[in-house]
Amino acid sequence: MGLAKKLFSIIFVFISSISFAVSVPDSLAQEISNIPLNKFNYSIYIQAVDSDYPIASWQAYVVRKPASVIKLLTTYSALLNLGFDYRWATKFYYTGKIQNGILRGDFYVKASGDSTLSTEDLDDIVSQIRAKGIRKIKGNIVIDRTLFRVSSRNNSGFDKNKYSPYNAMPDAIMFNKRKSTFCITPHSKRAKIVKDIPDKSYRIVNKLRIVGGSCRRGRSWPRVKIKTDSSSRSTVFLTGKLSRNCGTRKICKVISMPHRAFYYALKEKLLDRGIKVTGTLKLKRVPKKAKYLFAHYSEPLESVISTIAKKSDNLMARQLFLTLGATYFTPPSTLYKSRKAVLNTLKKYHILEGTTYIDNGSGLSRSAKITAKTLANLLNHAYRYYGERWMNTLSIAGIDGTIHNRFKYSTVFGRAWMKTGTIKGVKNIAGYVEGVSGRRYVVVVLVNDKHAHSYGYKLANRVIEWVADTQ
Repeated sequence: MGLAKKLFSIIFVFISSISFAVSVPDSLAQEISNIPLNKFNYSIYIQAVDSDYPIASWQAYVVRKPASVIKLLTTYSALLNLGFDYRWATKFYYTGKIQNGILRGDFYVKASGDSTLSTEDLDDIVSQIRAKGIRKIKGNIVIDRTLFRVSSRNNSGFDKNKYSPYNAMPDAIMFNKRKSTFCITPHSKRAKIVKDIPDKSYRIVNKLRIVGGSCRRGRSWPRVKIKTDSSSRSTVFLTGKLSRNCGTRKICKVISMPHRAFYYALKEKLLDRGIKVTGTLKLKRVPKKAKYLFAHYSEPLESVISTIAKKSDNLMARQLFLTLGATYFTPPSTLYKSRKAVLNTLKKYHILEGTTYIDNGSGLSRSAKITAKTLANLLNHAYRYYGERWMNTLSIAGIDGTIHNRFKYSTVFGRAWMKTGTIKGVKNIAGYVEGVSGRRYVVVVLVNDKHAHSYGYKLANRVIEWVADTQ
C-alpha cells in the first residue's frame, strides 16, 4: 500500500509538471521555479489587452480569497452604473418657517452615503445656510441616515486592531471617514491634548507621564486604550510615558459615531459664522412636509474610485458598495442588495467566471471568493471600454498608491497599473503591465498559501517583471 501511494504521488507530480509547462511559457516557468510555493496554491493569468487569448493561464478557474482585489468589482460595477462624473448629494431641508433670519423649526440633513464628507466641507455648507438668510435655528439638527440599513457598530472587528481606521464601518452619514483625530503635545509637566473637532461624544482621560530623556522607545508614543459603552460613547485612556522632547503626536482612531461627529462639527462651524442653534441632535427621516434648501455635492466618482484603488481604502469601498445597492434597487440599501447589484452588473457584461462572493465589497473579509479569470475578464472589459482613464485609477508602479515603493528601481517603474490585496495567508495583485514592445497586458497573480506573505510578493514581482522585460 505504501508503494502504491508513493507511485501515485510520483505520477501526480509528473502530470502536474506537464500541466504547468503547458499553461506557463518556459521562460516564465524558469523565472519562478525557485520560489518555494505550492503551485496549486496560486493562480497566474496573462493576456494582451488586444488579444482574445492568454499567453499564460495557470489555475485560472480555481476559487481564491481575493482580499482587496475584490475592490475592482466594486469600483468597476459603480463605474458601469453611475459613470465617472457621478456625485453624492447630501441634501438639506427644513420644517417650520424662516422669518427675519430665524428658522423656527428643525434643520434636516438627508445623508447620501458620501464617503468624502469632511471638516473641509463645512465652510461650503454653512455658507449655503447663510445664503438662505438663516442666522438662527430655533430647533434641532436632524440627521436622516436611513439610506443604508447597516450595523450600528463603529468597527468591523475584522482583527485585533478594531479601532484602526481600516476597520471603520459604513453609514449613510459619513464624516472624516469615521476617524476621530486628536493631537498630544508634551510640555514640561503635562501634555496638551486638542481634538480636531469639538466632538463631545467621546472623552479623553489623560494619565500620561511626561518625562525627560530622548524621544525613543517607551518614551516616544502614548499607550491608547478605548472603552465603549452600550450607547456607543467612548472614553480614551492615555497612559505610559512621553518625553517632553517629543514633538506633537497625532492619534487617529475610530472612536465616535459619524452622526455625532458631524453634528458637533457643524454646530461649532455655525456658531463661528454667527448662527446659533438652540436645539439638539435628533435622528429621524426627513418628513414629506419638509422644504428643500440646498445640496452639497461630493467629489466625482472618478476621484473616489482612484482613492479606493490606489490607497485600498476599505471604508470608501464599503460606502460605494452600499451606494450601488441604493441606486440599483429601492432604498434602504443592504449588503444583500449591494451584492446583487454588483453581480447583476457583471453578469450583464459576461465578466463572471466561476464562483464569486463579494461579501462587503472591500476585501476585509475571509469569506469573499473569486477566480483569476473573473478578474482578467473585468480588467480586459474595463480597458476596452474606458482605456487609460480607468487604468490610471489604479496604483502606478513606483509612483503612487500601494505600490509606490514597489518597482522603484526596476524596469517596471511607471509601467504597471495594479490593485493589490493582502490579508493573512493571501497576497494578490491584478492590473496591467506594459511590455518592452509597448503592448499592454492584463496580469493577475493570486496567492492563497500559508507562506503567501513570505513568497507571494516575490512570485508576483517575477511575473510582472517577466511581462515588462520580455513581451
